[in-house]
Amino acid sequence: MELKEKFEAAVANSTSLSEKPSNEILLKIYSLFKQATEGDITGDRPSGFDFKGAAKYDAWKKIEGKDKDECMQEYIDLIDSLQ
Repeated sequence: MELKEKFEAAVANSTSLSEKPSNEILLKIYSLFKQATEGDITGDRPSGFDFKGAAKYDAWKKIEGKDKDECMQEYIDLIDSLQ
């Protein structure tokens, strides 16, 4: 199976995990997905009381510059480890 197909299968599997991951793991899942599908983050960091938006921005910003294929593989491995 091709990497993109494995990634798409992992995305589908992410909605049916046996238990809800911690917030830290959820942010890692989010950031890997966004970097794999959109590349480096653009725009300004949310401010004010948008704590969730700021946390997501920071998690994605932390892996800025990382290769999309590498992020896909890490995402696949992470979802597999959570099942």
